[in-house]
Amino acid sequence: MQISLDALQTLIATAFENSKVAPDTAQIVAKALVRAEADGISSHGVARVPPYAEQAKCGKADGFAKPSVSRPRPSVINVDSNIGFAFPAIELGLKQGIAAAKETGMVAVGFAHSHHFGVAGHHVEDAADAGLVALAFSNTPAAIAPWGGKRALYGTNPIAFAWPRSDKAPMVIDLSVSTVARGKVTLAAKTGQTIPEDWALDADGNPTTDAQAALSGTMTPLGGVGAGAKGAALGLMVELLCGALTGSNFGYQGTSFFEPTGAPPSIGHMMLLFDPAAFGGADSFGSRAEELFGEILAQDGARLPGDRRLKLREAAARDGVNIPDALLDDIKSRAS
Repeated sequence: MQISLDALQTLIATAFENSKVAPDTAQIVAKALVRAEADGISSHGVARVPPYAEQAKCGKADGFAKPSVSRPRPSVINVDSNIGFAFPAIELGLKQGIAAAKETGMVAVGFAHSHHFGVAGHHVEDAADAGLVALAFSNTPAAIAPWGGKRALYGTNPIAFAWPRSDKAPMVIDLSVSTVARGKVTLAAKTGQTIPEDWALDADGNPTTDAQAALSGTMTPLGGVGAGAKGAALGLMVELLCGALTGSNFGYQGTSFFEPTGAPPSIGHMMLLFDPAAFGGADSFGSRAEELFGEILAQDGARLPGDRRLKLREAAARDGVNIPDALLDDIKSRAS
């Protein structure tokens, strides 16, 4: 069924309010999921409503939690999600982080005891809309084995980067340290679809096209089967930044974002924000970047990261989005 973005957000927010989520938090979370859906990132969009709602009802994610913030050093901001959803904490941390970066030149914002990070690219994009260069990292429940191993220890651990542009939307890079996001495998398992052979390994460490077998095994690190040592190393890096540095769980300690039972995931995120005005290229950073972008686009077939996302976003704002009937019916029942 096709539905407008505003109507979809209202419906989702109501479903969350009926699932033990505070009204203001329900709106923030609903907005984040609809934004993902509009950008064509369905694995992080409306499909997350049922598991989010069930976890809130069971207390695995505290829908009434309020994030708390401290600033122990001029360039360090710590935000504690307090076992709540990530998005209110990110909204608070970004607001204070943007102001601090413009004061000090750069700032690190750590988020502790949190939940699913959502679309990492959206968070850095918001910082770039404020004129900052931004990097973001998050760990997630274990899905990737260390290189040479078979037991998952690291999450798929997204990494995102955004560069501000004076007259265009920011240039955004958003990737995970797995070949694909695990949410895509979860969606395939729910719909009974097969997956490409290079996405995941089964419990015995063999490549598989069976999504259910993949969920019982591990995701292949960036680089794919036989060539993922660098992806696994990036996964370790993100675990240390987001788990050890923020005082949160490592991936193998965190629990599923999809199952309603168990302890809270309590994972961590990290954002690094840079004010270009504080650096040596302050007078030319924008034009220098556009020079590079121009060289990229001058090549036949080349494009900048995020171009497809922006086109989908424009279409969704105009036409709405198509949501599977069964999923929309589920959300409507939670909202009634």
